[in-house]
Amino acid sequence: MKICCIGAGYVGGPTMAMIAHKCPEAMVTVVDINADRIAAWKSGNLPVFEPGLEEVVSQQLGNNLFFSTEVDQSIREANMIFISVNTPTKTYGVGAGRAADLRYVESCARQIARVSESDKIVVEKSTIPVRTAQSIKSILDASSHNGARFQVISNPEFLAEGTAITDLQDPDRILIGGEPTEEGRAAVEKLAGLYAQWVPRERILTTNLWSSELSKLTANAFLAQRISSINSISALCEATGADVDEVAHAIGQDSRIGQKFLKSSVGFGGSCFQKDILNLVYLCEHFGLPEVANYWQ
Repeated sequence: MKICCIGAGYVGGPTMAMIAHKCPEAMVTVVDINADRIAAWKSGNLPVFEPGLEEVVSQQLGNNLFFSTEVDQSIREANMIFISVNTPTKTYGVGAGRAADLRYVESCARQIARVSESDKIVVEKSTIPVRTAQSIKSILDASSHNGARFQVISNPEFLAEGTAITDLQDPDRILIGGEPTEEGRAAVEKLAGLYAQWVPRERILTTNLWSSELSKLTANAFLAQRISSINSISALCEATGADVDEVAHAIGQDSRIGQKFLKSSVGFGGSCFQKDILNLVYLCEHFGLPEVANYWQ
C-alpha cells in the first residue's frame, strides 16, 4: 500500500506518522507546498508539538514515512490519497462568516485528477460540510484525462490538542463512510484494514458518506454545547452562592451525563468548535431548516 497525504499540518503529520508506525508494510508520504514545513518535519524540529509525536516520527522517518514537496509525483505513485488541508470559515462570498471555505480541498481534487494515471482511493480527512464528497467526486470525474477512476470515502479525525498521539493510538472510534456500491465498500474495507492493525474491529464504524461527514460537525457541536451549558450555570452559581465546580462534579456523577467537558471557564477555544458550529448553522439554513439553525446559533 502506497499512501500519500496532502497537507503536513496538525492532522496530516501525526495521523500519517501513526499509520506508518502501526503499518510497517505501508509506504507513507506526506506532501505540502510549504517547503519550510516539510523541512521542519524532516529535521526533527517538528512544526507541531504533541507529547510522544517526536518519538513516533523519528522511529519511522526514512523507513516507511517520508515528507516531500513533490506533490504530483507522490499523488501519481499512491494507491490511497488523504486530503488533510485547511477548511477555514469563508471570509467572502456566499456564506461568508459561517460556511467552510473549500477552495483548498477542491484544489487538491483537481490536482489529483490531473496527475493520476491509475485508480485511486481518495480519503476526506479535513473537516468538511456534509455532501462535500459529492463535489470532490464531480471534480475528480470531470477533470480526469488519463482514464483513472476514483472512490471517495470519508474518515474524519477526532484529535484533541495535547492528546493527539493517545487519541491516535487508542481511539474511541474510527469512522469511515463510503458509497453503498461494491467499489465503495471495497474502498472502505481497504482503509478499515489499515486501522484494524492496531484498533479493535468493534471500534471501526462504517457508515454512508453523509453520516460520516456530518458526525464530525455534530460531535464538536455537542462538546461545545456542554461547555456552554456549564458556563451558563456558573453565572447562576455566582448569583445564588452555589459553587459551579461542586455542581459540575455532582451532575457528572450521573452516568448519563459524565464528568467530561464540564469545566467552567470564559468560553470554549481551540481551532474547531467555533468554525464547525458556524458551518452547522449555515448547513441547516441551506437545507431549509431555520429552527435547527436557530437552535445551534
